[in-house]
Amino acid sequence: MFQRLSTDTFNWILIIGVILFVIEIAFFHGGAIVSALFSTAFVYVGWKNFTQLWGKILFWLGVVGLIFAILNMLAVRFLILAAIVIFLINYSKSKQEAEHIHPELTRDVVNADEVIHVKPLFDHKIFGDQHTADTSYQWRDINIHGVFGDRIIDLSNTVLPNDTSVISIRHVVGNIIIYVPYEVEISVHHSSIFGRAHILGKHHRKLMNQSLLYQTENYDTTLPRVKIVTSLLSGDIEVKRI
Repeated sequence: MFQRLSTDTFNWILIIGVILFVIEIAFFHGGAIVSALFSTAFVYVGWKNFTQLWGKILFWLGVVGLIFAILNMLAVRFLILAAIVIFLINYSKSKQEAEHIHPELTRDVVNADEVIHVKPLFDHKIFGDQHTADTSYQWRDINIHGVFGDRIIDLSNTVLPNDTSVISIRHVVGNIIIYVPYEVEISVHHSSIFGRAHILGKHHRKLMNQSLLYQTENYDTTLPRVKIVTSLLSGDIEVKRI
């Protein structure tokens, strides 16, 4: 549906959505946004105590409240309406004009590189914890995002290539813990809205919309090395040797 959408049109939709978001905060006291934040807090607390009955109740109340709060936002209503209008326009165009595809065989096709599909180490997971295997596993670079839960990565159970390995995690609420062997050089670039950071003996006990960058002394000249890039809305990060 969005393949025919021009970049300018998409940018205008985003700009109008942001303007509506600001209007809701300025003139409607951010009622739906405050409700969404409270519901998010309920979901987080409920998920952390999901094994108990009151935790389950709090979690599902928070989920329902979050859905209704999001749908009550002016910006979200506008985006839903815009998506429906774009779908109808594209559907109408597709009925009026047929798309003709004329395949052309060129020498580039014959000489094209062969690629294989590699299963990633982690899949994207909205809710729940994720951690590497307790036994040995084959290393693959990590690039994931999530909403709730902890992410635990133990590099002592794998063999890193004699190159730069990459760990990229974008997360909303939860903790990130990464264990790195002593013989591996490390670079950590972490950004957080709320939380704490414990990175190779350096402690930041109160992060407020901050970005941190640490790397070991020989990171630029020695292999193997691992580059860690993380972002959190609320949560702690810990990177330590093992």
